[in-house]
Amino acid sequence: MQLRRVVARNVRAFREQRGLSQEEVADRARVHTTYLSGIENGRRNPTVDVLERLAAALSVRPSELLGEG
Repeated sequence: MQLRRVVARNVRAFREQRGLSQEEVADRARVHTTYLSGIENGRRNPTVDVLERLAAALSVRPSELLGEG
């Protein structure tokens, strides 16, 4: 599986598990909502910096966004 798809699946799953909207996560991670949507749909390639901010916004380790487990 492409790593971009893994990240997409994990970001969405963690967001939904925490009951957060895309708007809330985007605000916490300081990204635009449409950019977050693109990440969750596998259309955007987030930078390492953005992955770090998303992980903080979702209260997970950055490595958890990359895991296929």
